[in-house]
Amino acid sequence: MHFAHDTEVVLLSAAALVNSVGGGDDTDELDSVAALDDFVAEWEFTGSRTHDEAELAAVRRLRPRLRGIWTSDEETMVGLVNELLREHQALPQLVRHDSFSWHIHAVSSEEPLATRMAVETAMALVDVIRLGETERLHSCDAPDCDDVLVDLSRNRSRRYCGAGCGNRMAAQAYRARQAGESA
Repeated sequence: MHFAHDTEVVLLSAAALVNSVGGGDDTDELDSVAALDDFVAEWEFTGSRTHDEAELAAVRRLRPRLRGIWTSDEETMVGLVNELLREHQALPQLVRHDSFSWHIHAVSSEEPLATRMAVETAMALVDVIRLGETERLHSCDAPDCDDVLVDLSRNRSRRYCGAGCGNRMAAQAYRARQAGESA
C-alpha cells in the first residue's frame, strides 16, 4: 500500500487498540496502567502521560468509538472522523522529533494520551478516506472473531487478523477437504 509510514503505523496501532478488548472471550489486554504503558511503548506514542487510572479509562473509552469507525460505511466514517477532529480541536502541523522524520501532529504533545490517540487515528483515517481505500479497514473473516484489521497487502487480499485466525481457518479447510476425499 502507498500510505505514508506514519499513517500505516497509526492505523495498525489503532487496530491493535480496538482489538485489545474482546476477541470472543471478552479479555481486556489493557487491564492496568502497566499494560497501557507497555502498549504505549510498543507503538512508540510520544508526549505527556499521567500514568494513572484516569488515563487508562480514557484510552479504554476510545476503543468502541474507533471500532464504530472501523466497521462503518464511508459516509458514516467521514462523519465520525470529523467529529473526533472537531471534538479535540485538531490543528494539523508538521513536526519532527526523536527518530521520526517529518510527520503530522494535530494536537499538542501535552494533550492527554487518549486525545492524541484519537486525533492521530482520525488524521490517518483522513488519508484512507481521501485515497478511497476504506475497504482496507475491515473485520476479521473468521466467524468466531470480531477483531479489526488494516489490509496493507498489495492486492487487498488480507482476510484475517493477526490472532491466528488465518492459520485456524486454513487448518479447518484442510480438514474439511481431507474428510471429503476420504468419503
